[in-house]
Amino acid sequence: MANIQPQIAEAQVSTKGSTKASAKPLNPAQANDNGAKVSASKKALLLGKVLGLASEEDYRPSSASIAERAEFRLRKLHSQHQLNLETIFKLALTYTPTDVTGEDLDPDWSYQFFQMAEQINSRRMQDLWARILASEIVKPGNFSLRTLATLKQLTQREAHILEKALGMSVKLNHERRYKLLSGYRIHGGIKQYFRKSTLMNFGLSKYGLPYSSILTLIDAGILHSSEFETGTLDKGFKIQLNMIDNKIAIEPNSNNLLFSYYRFTPIGDELSQLVHPKVDSAFVKDLTVLLSRDFKVES
Repeated sequence: MANIQPQIAEAQVSTKGSTKASAKPLNPAQANDNGAKVSASKKALLLGKVLGLASEEDYRPSSASIAERAEFRLRKLHSQHQLNLETIFKLALTYTPTDVTGEDLDPDWSYQFFQMAEQINSRRMQDLWARILASEIVKPGNFSLRTLATLKQLTQREAHILEKALGMSVKLNHERRYKLLSGYRIHGGIKQYFRKSTLMNFGLSKYGLPYSSILTLIDAGILHSSEFETGTLDKGFKIQLNMIDNKIAIEPNSNNLLFSYYRFTPIGDELSQLVHPKVDSAFVKDLTVLLSRDFKVES
């Protein structure tokens, strides 16, 4: 599908000048001189387009009253919202299958969906919203309004952190929910007296997921605020760590091992259906080596 983001013509932001500019909806994030580095002052001036302080075609803010400038700004805002919705809708059409029976959306859900979706300007985030809409048409009830509210507040940076976290998460055996394993420890047994540390940390920060990023996901309501632990693992019990593109089979060498992990909230579980992360091969390799110290490992 061709890029259908609005094409923005550059205009000098001034209440005195009258440079001709496009009257199309404006996504301020795109007014960056084609990605070139510009001064903070110019970045600030470009925000004037959003406020109706830039000249466009036959519109001159210097000759308009404050009420007229407010009306012009609202027209631009409504046009941008309409464009956002149309973009999401067109993308959703590409994700809805033709060989599956569709369902009627809950009226309250669809109303709230479009109310929030109109404010999504980023193409990447619009794609997520489009996939949600397509999923609900096929099978309603996968995404709650609470999840939509969280997704609406999610920035591209936070979405990237979620993608990174899911790429390092696992499903144990036949579990349906991901766990972000942070390490394991020896709990009891004679081995704990012969080790400098009974805690083995997986060092997530080394692979681009520092604790600050985990806190970001906690603040966003995607991860629970505290770490959890599994029960003590049975010696010889086969466990399969199911990752996005990898599977690691392990067996504890003793009866005194347990995993520590971060658990995704129900919102995080729903959002995980939208993200298609890539596993860090270096993380998988190092994880295998680390686990081999106290587990039989087969990757």
